[in-house]
Amino acid sequence: MSQRTGTVRRVFHALTRHLFTSQQVDSTSAAASLGRRRFVRQLGILAVGISVLKVQIAEAVDRLIKNVRLWRSPDKTRLVFDVTNSVEHKKFHLSNPSRLVIDINDAKLSGSFSGLELKNTPISKIRHGARNKKDLRIVFDLTEKVSDEIFLLKPYGTYGHRLVIDLFDDESRQPKPVVKKQPAGLRDIVIAIDAGHGGEDPGAIAYGGGYEKHVTLAIAKDLAALINREKGFKAVLVRTGDYYIDLRRRTKIARDNNADLFISIHADGFKDRRAKGASVFAISHKGATSETARWLAQKENAADQIGGEDGISLDDKDDVLAGVLLDLSMTSTLSSSLEVGSKVLTNMGIINRLHKKHVEQAGFMVLKSPDIPSILVETGFLTNPEESRKLKSRSHQQAMAKAIFSGTKTWFYKKPPPDTLVAKWKQDGTLTTRPSKYVIKAGDTLSAIADQFDISMTALKQANRLSSANRIRVGQVLVIPN
Repeated sequence: MSQRTGTVRRVFHALTRHLFTSQQVDSTSAAASLGRRRFVRQLGILAVGISVLKVQIAEAVDRLIKNVRLWRSPDKTRLVFDVTNSVEHKKFHLSNPSRLVIDINDAKLSGSFSGLELKNTPISKIRHGARNKKDLRIVFDLTEKVSDEIFLLKPYGTYGHRLVIDLFDDESRQPKPVVKKQPAGLRDIVIAIDAGHGGEDPGAIAYGGGYEKHVTLAIAKDLAALINREKGFKAVLVRTGDYYIDLRRRTKIARDNNADLFISIHADGFKDRRAKGASVFAISHKGATSETARWLAQKENAADQIGGEDGISLDDKDDVLAGVLLDLSMTSTLSSSLEVGSKVLTNMGIINRLHKKHVEQAGFMVLKSPDIPSILVETGFLTNPEESRKLKSRSHQQAMAKAIFSGTKTWFYKKPPPDTLVAKWKQDGTLTTRPSKYVIKAGDTLSAIADQFDISMTALKQANRLSSANRIRVGQVLVIPN
């Protein structure tokens, strides 16, 4: 590119000299006219030359690689290059020692790789240099065998063009799922917990600073700890660190672990800072139940355009049978999703204001599992000043995790999968589903307490000798009837 730019500059200077020299010749009228025509013609040539020069210079500027980010996940290492324009590239591997080489056409690196954390990655060193005086060559020195995938992402939102390099670990290095031993024929109830966003996709930006991805991961880990401490239950964290997983792979991880429930945790933002309150969503095939639900679903589904990258087997079924099976499965799964979502929402309402007092429905891609009940929990709006402060505090994150777990456990105690330990305990009559007493907290209502412990309002009032005129107060101890 530098050679082409130099050529254009030389043409520009030569034309300029020739134009001004030619105007000093020819003193006659005809000669002057000829000079003027020649001047106009050559002026046009000069304009073309200047245009070409501008294009050449613009191309040189537009193919800068400005920033480089690295994310490590359990099965791969991802590098993301911010590029000022779309680029062409090619790759090849070298051995002894093992290297991955990437040539990027007509590009330059603005900065260096010195700040990247290469620990626990298959990369020992990254080198770069100019090739053919116009291309950028990047060399990855590798410590182990990897497979790779390289692709471009188009501009989206605040992101510009990006070149993404995924280095996948050898299968022998990838972690194996831990299987707890259970009595023959019985198993734990498995709950997959998906911390929304991660890595290249930070999610909502909190009022006062901070990212959604950190809030969701903290709540997810708290929830997983509560589940794993409960006998008969097991948690699977879909995302264990700060890295991105595409939306369909999240549900695949749940299915690979034979999950009985999928919970996706979010703390989103909205265009209006006044929006506040927690929500629970289930899948919808007929449209969102509110404008907010529709807006949030579009925003969450767009995450795959930031991060960039499967169900009941129907391969051996004809189209009619496949459609019937899917409809039956989705009907049953949706019913369960709405039920467990209602329990979770009620418990969340004890510690946090609710955006809607019923489970909403929208077309979230992450909820589209025909065989796993799935809910998406919006723990609040990070764009709201009050809720941002609460959601970034550890005490509120832990309280939110307890509320989600309490609702989930209540539903599974009522409807445990038949091949689980909890189902056996319920059948034997040894399952204790509720405490004998409950201390009223701020925001509690009798109806919410009754729903939390799956008892009727009448039974709760009778056990505590309450009438319709009685009011409950914070700190009051209620008897919970068995």
